[in-house]
Amino acid sequence: MEHAREDIPRGEHRGSPQPPEQSDAALELLVHGVGGATPEAMLDDPRTVRVTGDDTAAVFRRAEDVDAERKPGPARTEPVPEAYVWCNLTSGNGSRALWLLLLPFMVVNLAHWMRPTARDRARTVRLYGVVVRLVGLTLTVLLVAAACEVALDLAAWQCAGRPACAAHHSWLGFLSPTVSHGGWWSEPGRRLGLAALVPAALTGLLWYLSLRTWSAYESQQPMSRRDEPGEPDDDGSYGSDGEHTGLGRPGFWYGRRLVARLRAAHTAAGFLTIAAALTAPALRHDRGPGGPGVLALLGLLLAAAVGAGTVVLVWVVCRRGRTENRLDGELDRHLVHLLPASALAVLALALVYAGWARPGWKSFGRLQGDTAFGGITLLQGLLVVVLAGVATLLYRTDPDPRAALHGLAGPAVAMLACALGGVMSGGVAQRVADWLDGTGHAVPGPPVLLTWQASVIPPLLVVLLAVFAALALRAARLRRAETHVVDADYPHATADSARTRKIASARALATLTDQAPLVVGVVAAVTLLLGAGALVGAATTARVPGVAAQDTPPVLRGAAESAQALGSWLIGLGFILFVTWGRRAYKDASARRTIGILWDVGTFWPRAAHPFAPPCYAERAVPDLTWRMATWTARTHGRLVLSGHSQGSVLAAAAAWQLSPPVRNRVAVLTYGSPLERLYGRWFPAHFGPAALVALHREVACWRNLYRRTDPIGGPIRLSVDCGPEVDRAPLKDPLAYGRTGAHPLPAPILGHSDYQADPAFAKERAGLLKRLRPVPEPELPGPRAGEGSAEGPAQPQQPGGRLNGRHQNGGRIAPDRPGNDEPPPADGP
Repeated sequence: MEHAREDIPRGEHRGSPQPPEQSDAALELLVHGVGGATPEAMLDDPRTVRVTGDDTAAVFRRAEDVDAERKPGPARTEPVPEAYVWCNLTSGNGSRALWLLLLPFMVVNLAHWMRPTARDRARTVRLYGVVVRLVGLTLTVLLVAAACEVALDLAAWQCAGRPACAAHHSWLGFLSPTVSHGGWWSEPGRRLGLAALVPAALTGLLWYLSLRTWSAYESQQPMSRRDEPGEPDDDGSYGSDGEHTGLGRPGFWYGRRLVARLRAAHTAAGFLTIAAALTAPALRHDRGPGGPGVLALLGLLLAAAVGAGTVVLVWVVCRRGRTENRLDGELDRHLVHLLPASALAVLALALVYAGWARPGWKSFGRLQGDTAFGGITLLQGLLVVVLAGVATLLYRTDPDPRAALHGLAGPAVAMLACALGGVMSGGVAQRVADWLDGTGHAVPGPPVLLTWQASVIPPLLVVLLAVFAALALRAARLRRAETHVVDADYPHATADSARTRKIASARALATLTDQAPLVVGVVAAVTLLLGAGALVGAATTARVPGVAAQDTPPVLRGAAESAQALGSWLIGLGFILFVTWGRRAYKDASARRTIGILWDVGTFWPRAAHPFAPPCYAERAVPDLTWRMATWTARTHGRLVLSGHSQGSVLAAAAAWQLSPPVRNRVAVLTYGSPLERLYGRWFPAHFGPAALVALHREVACWRNLYRRTDPIGGPIRLSVDCGPEVDRAPLKDPLAYGRTGAHPLPAPILGHSDYQADPAFAKERAGLLKRLRPVPEPELPGPRAGEGSAEGPAQPQQPGGRLNGRHQNGGRIAPDRPGNDEPPPADGP
């Protein structure tokens, strides 16, 4: 692949004078979807040139089109294609495999953006953001507590404290009082202090990953725009009149201040969790009969310091949300540095306190894991219930019948994030306990609550199987109904029952995407109920389910024992698959791209709820697209079609919202296989709801959308007819031909979500958009235009004069053809 030089002086290319750029230039800026694409495939040419960007994300052209705007000659019948390739933002090097550890954090971050649309409820909107951030904080504490359970409780306290287990694992021998013959490290407090390095290292790793991605992603500053009116501290409520989405705000894609503040709070939470795990057993010993009074007093002071630190970091998390109405360049440097440093100092004191000599102190039983995990589980359940109440209040202010779960998508997804964190924590603890307990019942094992939580997995799977069976029956009925529709869509073709069933099956399976809210809602509700039952069972019996059911009828006892055994096996299998998947992703680029599809969908949104979530790639991609469109239109005054497929259409819409109104009014949008309404409009109604999409349609020059009924991801935009020219084209035929024809001598494939450009309707709609973008010449001013730049170094966009009214612009370079203009829209257009 060739790379264009990016250090050429403005207005020059390879050192030779160039003719001026053509004022009738046309550009199609292509944005690929999930899974990534190569520039060669997007541009259908093996010789491509990078015209701007770096190895992470860049804009490419065909080698012959590098200077297309400056080449004299006959006018082109098609626009110059340009490909924006962003797939390395989510599936780059092998370190992306570590992002699998951050999966629960990514899911809870999605819950933040799923809030319903609200009217005049700024305080309730802020409360919604605060509750989600608190749920995210509990997930950090849960992950660190799981590491403490493995390292401190299972390894240092239980296994090293029992001769049989320590003898079986020689690497723990120096921690065992028996094997080491009372060595210095064999005292319980010192064992715990040494083991605390494991969760401390995990906390440090999370801090490092967040800081590294923060420097690479959140530091990409969007195009500067003047501050807009509204609330200065904002969690997503709209302060300016007529604003229908926050995606157009200057600071929406620049959340580095919030991420830095949350990173400091969550890092401090991790250190304080470890300090509490060290302090609690030592303080319990010191306050017992015959315990040293001075150490007991110091332990109480240390516990008070942990409590005070917890109050401070909770206040930091709750104090304020995102600032979106301006580019917030402040970083709260004192808070960012002092909060984790203070928590680390408390942890150091806890290490000294726990490691102090205590003759006669011996480890037995378990640490207080049940109390810790029980408190976290109870708090998460209460927060999810509160979040559901807040979401219901917001939804009632502006009901949207298309919104997923009637506005409860955010609480449901937050519940799934908590369940996912619990499964990961329990899986690690269970597997490590089984590994250490190789001698058989040598250690008590993980907390009883974790065993109860694993035991509810089989009942949850039974409910899931029932839901999937119902969906399969629904798809089968729909397939039978679709066979008649398929025959009507291809009236002149010779009937083929196998071909008809195949097409009907593809259409029926594509509709399953619309049932995702049902699946998520059922899983979240059942998980909440089963989790509450597990919490009550563990608290009331203090025994694992199989033992607690010994005095019950045989059927119930057998069910409890089966659920416990099967749950333990399933959670262990999940842990093994998780590790295997991560290891493969680290070594195999193709596997990393597969996992990258998950990040493509899950990391579109900024890190507003959890700083340890995988980074938001849109904070790099959206400014890239905005800069490219604004500078190209300012330099060439040409026609630009923003062409987005799948997730690329979401990036295209976000970039269009970030353009200034005059520039936005000069850009046409072509989307295909787009989830803008089908997925984003339903799951994120506050930002992609009907009002937001209608506003985008009115503010861009023109917009057309292509979709197929066999596409499980893309769908119509569903705008009402009274908001302007129609956006959706009738569903494209898929396959293009039913049987063998002269144009298709071989069987045409069912394309589904892919290869929209192969359909003749694509070129037809693109030509219609270009025809509606009509160049408006202006007299050339003497001397060079201010801000003019080269293709490699474009300057800031010029703001055209004149008045912008709705969708029409006077005095600009491009005027969209509307009914009533000099030229009617094309016959095939809306």
